[in-house]
Amino acid sequence: MSRAGVEPTAGAGSLVHGLTAPPLTGIRRLSALETVRARIALAVELGLLAPGERLPPNDRIAAALGVGEITVRRALASLHADGLLERRRGRTGGTLVAERPARRTVAAADAYRSAADEVHRLVDHRLVLECGIAHLAAAHADERTLALLDRLVEEMDRAPDWAEFHGCDERFHLVVAGATGLASAAEPYGAVLRELHRYYLPYPLEALHATNREHRELVAALRRGDPAGAADITRRHVEVLHRTMFVGLTAGD
Repeated sequence: MSRAGVEPTAGAGSLVHGLTAPPLTGIRRLSALETVRARIALAVELGLLAPGERLPPNDRIAAALGVGEITVRRALASLHADGLLERRRGRTGGTLVAERPARRTVAAADAYRSAADEVHRLVDHRLVLECGIAHLAAAHADERTLALLDRLVEEMDRAPDWAEFHGCDERFHLVVAGATGLASAAEPYGAVLRELHRYYLPYPLEALHATNREHRELVAALRRGDPAGAADITRRHVEVLHRTMFVGLTAGD
């Protein structure tokens, strides 16, 4: 994937080190169980998960949040006990958001509410890296890569829930980074995505499908070899995170 003779710069190396270094923020002190509880509770409190909405299967939640399935089962059981979730039996049952969910019952969610500066910093890092990646990818993406991106866009259109969408979305952006042919670009970008992923919450599927339209536009720009167009689409795609991630939704909360 890397080009001969191209080595990571000192700046890229320091960025990766800074993003993978020991604890920097409050959420790093939380256990895996607490992070699942906090992310689902905050999504419920912000209305991103609506009353009565069915949660995805445990294995898909585990994959989307980067934890084990046992951790998800324990977290959901505790949120049920806290009054945020409820369980229903039968074919139409499962784990659902309570019709009148309790609020402010998960103390760990405060670690996310207080992380606005960190999240905005990560979004800005992603913006700079991803715009450059899109610009380069427009000059180097081959038809095989473009076909893979097309398939991922189609999978996101068909995704039945936020958990499955997230997995496709992550693969999509990493494939775009790989299309540059520069490991020195893809490595720090992947590090930013992993750090930012720590703060992602479940989001309404209709909102996620709306973002997929920009994915489709980006693939079209890459296919026609339009670096400026690809970078501009990417800028719009990333900048919206400042107001649509929970840090924007909780402003003044």
